[in-house]
Amino acid sequence: MDGDTLYSIGDLARRTGLTVKAIRFYSDRGIVPPTDRSPAGYRLYGIDAVARLDLVRTLRELGVGLPTIRKVVDREISLPEVATAHAEALATQIRTLRLRRAVLTAVAKRGSTPEEMDLMHKLAKLSEDERRRLIDDFLDTAFDGLDADTGFAGIRRSMTPELPDNPEAEQVEAWMELAELSQDPDFRAGVRRMAEQHAAERAQGDTTVLRRDSAAMVRDQAGPALAAGVDPASPQADPVVAAVTAQYAHVFGCPDDADLRRRLLARLETANDPRRERYLRLLAVINGWPAPESLAPVLDWFTRALRARTPPKSRGNCR
Repeated sequence: MDGDTLYSIGDLARRTGLTVKAIRFYSDRGIVPPTDRSPAGYRLYGIDAVARLDLVRTLRELGVGLPTIRKVVDREISLPEVATAHAEALATQIRTLRLRRAVLTAVAKRGSTPEEMDLMHKLAKLSEDERRRLIDDFLDTAFDGLDADTGFAGIRRSMTPELPDNPEAEQVEAWMELAELSQDPDFRAGVRRMAEQHAAERAQGDTTVLRRDSAAMVRDQAGPALAAGVDPASPQADPVVAAVTAQYAHVFGCPDDADLRRRLLARLETANDPRRERYLRLLAVINGWPAPESLAPVLDWFTRALRARTPPKSRGNCR
């Protein structure tokens, strides 16, 4: 082909690999208009038709619509503009497909009812602002009205999920489960109890900058006993319980008596809610953090040991 020669649809079909029907279709829509017609009325095309058809085929394979393609080949809009817009559209489609995949995967794993599936789908589709409001409502329930000097701002930040703009499927699944969990009234009440206990402990005597965590005390003291296979009801557990309660009493300036042990027991039972640990694990997945250490085995062991050594009724000076 050269710049002065005109070619039939059949010639273009052989040159481009497109069918005659496809070329006629694009020609009828003005995307590849004929340059002239033969004496018999057949369409004839110039050399630029080959370049146009190659561009049309590429754009169609990328999913660009015919009205946009026509504007591109007619230079009404630039190819970079089209590429940018189409890339953004594809990104939205990919996010939508990831959400749908996450919902279906969760439904398959959990054997969800239609009502649960509908809820998961709604949670997955929430905008960033809607997700933020949902979590803020949960955290407000837990921390509002408590002393701001007790470190709750940092704790609140550490409990806030931040779903990335392009999340992986497991992050979307984790977000849906965490969102459901945050709406559980019983779980919300438990988190509130933990916050109130923490505020009371700070007011009682733990005024140091570094927060002293009762669960961490238990982990440090009871972990070796658990690893060694010590029975929590056996005499070998006595020094472990004594070490933890003595440390707890020292921190808060209270007698190491039955009342303190009862309070510590209540604190640990609240902290050992499996839903709390599940929330933290889901949070780590969403935020891309390392998986948190599970304290459930050592808390289970120590609460059994402490319960066996705590009288059912006592009154003391530490409340």
